[in-house]
Amino acid sequence: MSVHPFLPGVAPFGRAPAPAAPEPTAPILSEAFDTRPLDAAAAGFVLAALPPGLVLWAQDRLSRAETGAPFLPGTGRALLRLDLTRPADVLAALEDGLQGRALAAVVGEIHGSPAALSFTASRRLALRAEAAGLPCWLIRHAARPDASAARMRWRLSALPSVPDPDDPQAPGDPRWLAELFRARGRPGSTWVAHHDRAADRLDFSAPPRDRELAVPARPARRGLA
Repeated sequence: MSVHPFLPGVAPFGRAPAPAAPEPTAPILSEAFDTRPLDAAAAGFVLAALPPGLVLWAQDRLSRAETGAPFLPGTGRALLRLDLTRPADVLAALEDGLQGRALAAVVGEIHGSPAALSFTASRRLALRAEAAGLPCWLIRHAARPDASAARMRWRLSALPSVPDPDDPQAPGDPRWLAELFRARGRPGSTWVAHHDRAADRLDFSAPPRDRELAVPARPARRGLA
């Protein structure tokens, strides 16, 4: 997976200049929060941001009950799934995964704001990720953005997909409104993120100035004569 940002100061007509996008595959701890419960925007964005290779994907019981499990054939990634019970189990699995050499990234889904996910626990994960040189993602469901050592913290909303080039009635590549609301060493910003599935590339562009992202009009189906 590669990232293709618009250059700073260069934007499509009607859009504000796009700041340089961050690298979501950086070997750091990142967090992703859904703006709307149960729309799976955070999980979809994280899947699109993952590098090639085997990925450890761990869920606690409440995340699995509320949002379901990733559908492996549809993810486009090689996932090693762990169905765990407690948030503490997920954190332990991520730490263990970051100590191995077989993985390209680790992802954990945690529901709520459990005591196990303290600032100290997040700092331990951040240091392990940087030492291992691997991306580590926490997908936070129904959670408060409490104090965390995550280097990047995202807030995601699902947007209408890009129109399918072959069938205007069908959904195309997915898009998200991606707000980087906290990051170390850089200001936050908001982009429209688009996963180009053919190129396996995550594109970032600035949202329209008015922030209006309407669903594209679709031609009505004609009845058969």
